[in-house]
Amino acid sequence: MLKVDIKKRLNKFTLEVAFNVSTEILAILGPSGCGKSMTLKCIAGVETPDEGYIELGGRVLFDSAKKVNLPPQQRQVGYLFQNYALFPNMTVEQNIAAAIKGDRKTKEKIISEKIKAFYLEGLEKQYPSKLSGGQQQRVALARLMAQNPDILMLDEPFSAMDNYLKWQLEQEVAEVLQSYRKPVLYVSHNRKEVYRLCDRVAVLYNGKLDTICSKQELFELPRTVAVAQLIGCKNFSRVQKCGEHRVFAMDWGVELETDRAVPETAGHIGIFSHNIRQAKAEDKNTVNCRVLRVFGDNFSTIAILKPEGASGMEDYSKMLWEMDRASWEKIKNCLDKITIALEKGHIMLLD
Repeated sequence: MLKVDIKKRLNKFTLEVAFNVSTEILAILGPSGCGKSMTLKCIAGVETPDEGYIELGGRVLFDSAKKVNLPPQQRQVGYLFQNYALFPNMTVEQNIAAAIKGDRKTKEKIISEKIKAFYLEGLEKQYPSKLSGGQQQRVALARLMAQNPDILMLDEPFSAMDNYLKWQLEQEVAEVLQSYRKPVLYVSHNRKEVYRLCDRVAVLYNGKLDTICSKQELFELPRTVAVAQLIGCKNFSRVQKCGEHRVFAMDWGVELETDRAVPETAGHIGIFSHNIRQAKAEDKNTVNCRVLRVFGDNFSTIAILKPEGASGMEDYSKMLWEMDRASWEKIKNCLDKITIALEKGHIMLLD
């Protein structure tokens, strides 16, 4: 079990996080510069919080009140940096050996196991500069696992890779994480990656934890605009409540019915671009729009819409509609004016 409750003053904000992690994979999701990497560095002992408490497996790593601050080498934390931090003057097997305590026979046994487990056969004598990005990552992971750490922390491990290599390595990392029966922290700003690999998600925004919940709850029922933006929603409007299940979307100029009862705290609604569709005669939640611009690729088309009643904030007064090519073919000849439908079950009520 990892227990974290810390504060650290940074240039633009104060990092203030508190959470527990058991035998699970907890994602820390957030935009660049929100404090994700700094949180990991404080746990690893690379950075020191201004105040707070960190405990791992019953051992106190940091306690500002009691003046406890274990050095990184005593924390038993496996931390994979974004740049992997391999020793450039050491071979693959030497990099792995550097993480292992014990006699020569023990080291050789563990090195052999990790070389095989991470598909590094034939690369034992190579130096990091001769390895591809994917090979370097596998060496870094092998070195981490050779330590037998009490926690594994991965800091955006695929951020510098092309899509094909990223997909291959994600499958390999997934295998490692499934067999690892200890806490895992996984830092990312890639929502799809988080959904595929992690169990729970902590959303960090400007140094503060916005939400901690299961990944299903995060993606199906986001609670705030910040969280909805992080998971890919691009259509928002400020709202006024006008009934138990009705809101007036101020930026779109329409009244809409909602599936859920509207709480008093609801200040916005949101809808994903792929959940918009062309309206039918029987639809109730409809919005008349002009099409401002259209762009796309071989797989999908995106239309930028301006609701007829749009007013207020420029960022919110436009809507983005993403559709497949078949749907685009049906509407491409009626772009001067088009009516879209916003199904009530797809409207998110946001604090």
